[in-house]
Amino acid sequence: MKIKLDSASHIGPLVRATRKTLRLRQDDAAGTIGVSENFLGKVERGEDSVQWSKLFQVMEQLGIRLTAEIPDEAKALFEAELEKLAVRHGEQP
Repeated sequence: MKIKLDSASHIGPLVRATRKTLRLRQDDAAGTIGVSENFLGKVERGEDSVQWSKLFQVMEQLGIRLTAEIPDEAKALFEAELEKLAVRHGEQP
């Protein structure tokens, strides 16, 4: 099911609903994912100050995938930006 997210705070209810659908308690989910229960609680409350890498770790482990729509004209520039990022991190583009 696709859901439109209008703000960062909408990610919290999305994560909570998915976790509950998987019948995972918050403490069990946090332990399995490798984050603290406090962090997962912050995510589920939609707090503004969460670490992006951990947020994506939580979403990935719960099976949540984010996609973005950009104008077709931006695709080439986006790919060039990804290549620059890979080079900065010593990865193959």
